[in-house]
Amino acid sequence: MIAGPRNILPELEARGLIADVSNRDELGAALAAGPVRHYAGHDPTATSLHLGHLVPIVIQRRLQLAGHPPIAVVGGATGMIGDPSGKSAERNLLDRDTLAANVAGIRAQLARFLDFDPGPAAATLTNNADWFAGVGFLDFLRDVGKHVTVNYMLAKESVRSRLEDRDSGISYTEFSYMLLQAWDFVVLARDHGCRLQVGGSDQWGNITAGIELGRKLGLPQLFGATAPLLLDASGEKMGKTSTGERVWLDPARTTPYAFFQYLLNVDDAIAPSLLRKFSFRPLAELDEVVAAHDADRSKRHAQRELARDLTRWVHGDDGLRRAEVATRLMFGGGLGDLRDADLDPLAGEIGSTEVTRAELEAGVPVVDLLVRSGLASSKGEARRLIGQGGVSLGDERVAGVERAAGVADLGTESYLLLRKGAKHYRLVRVKA
Repeated sequence: MIAGPRNILPELEARGLIADVSNRDELGAALAAGPVRHYAGHDPTATSLHLGHLVPIVIQRRLQLAGHPPIAVVGGATGMIGDPSGKSAERNLLDRDTLAANVAGIRAQLARFLDFDPGPAAATLTNNADWFAGVGFLDFLRDVGKHVTVNYMLAKESVRSRLEDRDSGISYTEFSYMLLQAWDFVVLARDHGCRLQVGGSDQWGNITAGIELGRKLGLPQLFGATAPLLLDASGEKMGKTSTGERVWLDPARTTPYAFFQYLLNVDDAIAPSLLRKFSFRPLAELDEVVAAHDADRSKRHAQRELARDLTRWVHGDDGLRRAEVATRLMFGGGLGDLRDADLDPLAGEIGSTEVTRAELEAGVPVVDLLVRSGLASSKGEARRLIGQGGVSLGDERVAGVERAAGVADLGTESYLLLRKGAKHYRLVRVKA
């Protein structure tokens, strides 16, 4: 943590983390005088956050490192409704048990990214169900609804775009979401001294509604700042794999290896901007990385540094280490100290062959494994490959055609690695 609060708006802008900001000069002055308490909200639509959620989180972390205390809000109340911002159709409503499980999962994740230890810029975790639980419908209409006109709400892009879609439209439930988020801002400003809300650019309408409601209720000047949405080279939202799966921050849903690989394979054109957004290294150092990237893009220098920095932040040093070992496996390395969880996603990508535990305990001839795995078309070819010294089990070269694979050859709990030459290999998976 630095010695005192400072205005980091210029740095956030230089890193491409600012799309819109309200009252920029006043906010800059407030940050310089600081500390400025700020918040970002996360509706618990799943048990895990995903890659897109890291944008407001990285802004909060940078603000925290500059001496400004963050508030992380889990939307236990607003999550029951769903935010229409950036959505083309109504969200499915969650039951209370599912919502509670999602809230618990997200609470645990946020503690990995923000510093909640006691200190002048310590983070705070809240749930907006805490202040909505005792608010009645009539009370809310009287205390909040009367201050915001329907005309004002209809002018917001998140509402207008849905109204223009005659097929889906927008329910009154989702229409009211803007008022709920505006009230979040007011409560946090009134009870916690929060002055700034940050989020993705699709949140701008909700954020400015909170600023306006605060003004009408006589609160000190509130501020908002949004970051551009993560878009791929084609202009589509980032954060989904080629198979349509989200890139989750939970290692049980997206392994560190899969997370690392997703970032390693982003388009050359957007890798430098993502690196500036997500890396905590100084900009001058990142400029050197980008220069090396532009000099020879075939080496994917920016992607590799992006994957390293972001995987380390999300999954820790151990997660990064395992992801890099798994990646090296693709280029001729061994299993090292990988575990089944690291290799399960690889099995479908690079191919695997199953053997039973009983077979392995009895010993499976490597010649047979080569044929079963497809690395050899016949036993004759398998014998020739072994005789030429081109077959390995794990890190050990197979010395003779009589060699059989056994339990001692397992590299993890359930996998052993069979390799032909340097670039052709299969995972052999043991099933019960």
